[in-house]
Amino acid sequence: MELGQVLESAALAAGAAIMAIHKAGADVQYKADRSPVTAADEEAERLILAALARHFPEVPVIAEEAVAAGRVPDISGGVFFLVDPLDGTKEFIAGRSEFTVNIALIRERAPVAGIVYAPALSTGFIADGERAERFEVRGQATIAKRQSIGCRSCGSALTAVASRSHATPETTRFLDDHGIDACTAIGSSLKFCLVAEGLADVYPRFGRTMEWDTAAGDAVLRAAGGQTRTLDGAPLLYGKTRQAHDADFANPNFIASSTDWSKGPATTTK
Repeated sequence: MELGQVLESAALAAGAAIMAIHKAGADVQYKADRSPVTAADEEAERLILAALARHFPEVPVIAEEAVAAGRVPDISGGVFFLVDPLDGTKEFIAGRSEFTVNIALIRERAPVAGIVYAPALSTGFIADGERAERFEVRGQATIAKRQSIGCRSCGSALTAVASRSHATPETTRFLDDHGIDACTAIGSSLKFCLVAEGLADVYPRFGRTMEWDTAAGDAVLRAAGGQTRTLDGAPLLYGKTRQAHDADFANPNFIASSTDWSKGPATTTK
């Protein structure tokens, strides 16, 4: 199977498992960092890891729940997968639909392929190289419709997307500094995808994220013609370990946007 087919098959299987647990009702546990985890996270990750090991046994996988359990493979070769089996666990627990399955391939510190699948919405986004698509799912296992997507050109009236569960004063200040009145709050990596399909211009993130939270959505955005940059203007990199001031795989603040976003982050938000 080709990479895209493996990503789709693994994500759909994980999504079906998540929805079964969602329907039955999931018990919530808490990890050492007090973030929530459910059986849906664990079962989805098991299915994804099995699929990746079957088709790409030589490629290491950094997966959220495995890392939480202390299982971190060697990624010094520079090529590895990043997996968040259930991004938006808080949305999942709250009964909202904005949770996703995220799988991304990293090469030379950049996301070069990825899938974001929202099983409760029966829709997803996939990127491989310079191609980005939105797809619709019929039932839980059949992709019924595909559509190429791309970022839009920024007009005079800008639209932003921001985190529903992690709003910060810095985000509000960013919107004010750039005269952005229209802002949609949404959970999970779907924020990247809204910019990628031309429904928004910018996604400012002031607050902690991990690489598995962002890699798949970032892959879709970059393939759609967008960019994700840190506050100093550098591309967001992946495979960040031995960081002096944060944990392995933790991201700094960033701005995800269409490529003609020229205003950049205001200095007051740094």
